[in-house]
Amino acid sequence: MSHTNLKVAAAQLTDAWTSTVVARVGGVNLKVLRMDGTPYADESHEYPEGLLVIDGLLNLTIDGTTIKVNSGELFVVPSGVVHGVGPGSAGTLVVFDV
Repeated sequence: MSHTNLKVAAAQLTDAWTSTVVARVGGVNLKVLRMDGTPYADESHEYPEGLLVIDGLLNLTIDGTTIKVNSGELFVVPSGVVHGVGPGSAGTLVVFDV
């Protein structure tokens, strides 16, 4: 059993946009990171990726379109879809991946 304060875990990270695995559940990594307002380059994965905003705002970019993911909201990026992060994204983000 474990108990993790996600906001505290993110705040303790030295660098923004550098995640750390806080748990592994059923083969899925639960990673936390701190968004600091700077953009993050486009990427894609061979697996779906869940993005859960704990607090703040994620400006997710997909195909040139910005999707605002607010505190308490989850966005699942399908496998193979190129996505990035636009400026102004700040707060605590949990990433679900394999």
